[in-house]
Amino acid sequence: MSELWCDQGQGFHPASTSDYLPVPQLRDLQLRRLKSVVRRAYDHVALFRQRMDEKNLTPNSLRSLEDLRRLPFTQKSDLRDTYPFGMFASPMQEVVRVHASSGTTGKPIVVAYTREDVAVWTSVMVRSFAACGLHQGDIIQNAYGYGLFTGGLGAHYGAESLGATVIPISGGNTQRQIMVLKDFGVTAICCTPSYFLHLLDQCQALGVNIRELPLRAGVFGAEPWTEAMRLRIEAESNIEAFDIYGLSEIIGPGVAIECGHHTGLHMFEDHFYPEIIDLETDQPVPDGMEGELVLTTLTKRGMPMIRYRTHDISAIIPEECPCGRTIRRIERIARRSDDMLIIRGVNMFPSQIEAALLAIEGTLPHYQIILSREQGLDQVEVQVEVTPELFSDRVSALEDLQTRLARGIENSIGLRVAVRLVEPHTIQRSEGKAKRVIDRRTL
Repeated sequence: MSELWCDQGQGFHPASTSDYLPVPQLRDLQLRRLKSVVRRAYDHVALFRQRMDEKNLTPNSLRSLEDLRRLPFTQKSDLRDTYPFGMFASPMQEVVRVHASSGTTGKPIVVAYTREDVAVWTSVMVRSFAACGLHQGDIIQNAYGYGLFTGGLGAHYGAESLGATVIPISGGNTQRQIMVLKDFGVTAICCTPSYFLHLLDQCQALGVNIRELPLRAGVFGAEPWTEAMRLRIEAESNIEAFDIYGLSEIIGPGVAIECGHHTGLHMFEDHFYPEIIDLETDQPVPDGMEGELVLTTLTKRGMPMIRYRTHDISAIIPEECPCGRTIRRIERIARRSDDMLIIRGVNMFPSQIEAALLAIEGTLPHYQIILSREQGLDQVEVQVEVTPELFSDRVSALEDLQTRLARGIENSIGLRVAVRLVEPHTIQRSEGKAKRVIDRRTL
């Protein structure tokens, strides 16, 4: 077994070893793997070799982990420009799996996995579920989509390897999801947080008390969500909600996850090396400072990613976690740099509006931000659902809530926006990632 993807050439160690390596040993492992993966990318990926040559760099220029910052960045546009297979470092006869992410514009992002890559992916997902307190004997309902999307199969392989019972229900068909939750004794569910909120709504409509079910944990990812959203989920369902992070270009889910202390996400940095860079200078910032997360795959063979700009905003947490894991943590990712909206000269993120809405009693965690343009001036309307009790209450109560919401949003983003209260179940639910922003300015 190759040392590139196996700790010390001895196969996969259990999470108790991989997650708790002494830091000097971990850094040494990272450097050896980094040198190997940079050499592989240089030898087999033309675009990476060209950019290295432009900087007068070779793999031999890499002598320390700090030298990583000298290497060129990789962007999502690079994967589209070399579509479909231009970033592959392995011949197709060694590629056992291809996934793709359609995104919202342009050509899809195509990613390759060798047999070793699938094994690494399975390993980090086992460690992810273990960090959530899941184990053999758990029954996991996997409501992430199967297919070209990485979520379904990534969670599936990891849960099976953990020894849990997997229900590969995939996304959608909400009534069947609820039937399975009830009848199969499900103890954990994997899906997007917005879809779980939809499940909660439908459980209530069907008279199903989710608190009476064996369900105790949710592993939620594939979209940014706030701490306020977590508190709402846990209060309404009585489960423990875990934030999992990943992206197709790196491997899929399993790049980082929370442990039971919920003080940031542990990065499986023996496989994915994190940097945080300043959004303006592109230079690395000190631990604890917010910036854009940049990731380098240390063990990916099929399609290594060197200094991939995720556009996710986070920070490396310098303090040790009470759980004892030595792999570093990142702050939860509640927004992306490319999600930033500039409205009348003011920078704002959807997550800021979400936090303001959920801080006020009477609203439901379902909202949309509608952007329009009138007489050349950008306008923002926030549509937010309110509880059935409040919606049927007197008009003055709704007006008071509307005023408080508008004031809370203005305090959060520094901009006055229109707030429209709508009935429950008015805003379209998503079976995958929630669509929070509707931009009508180009229509």
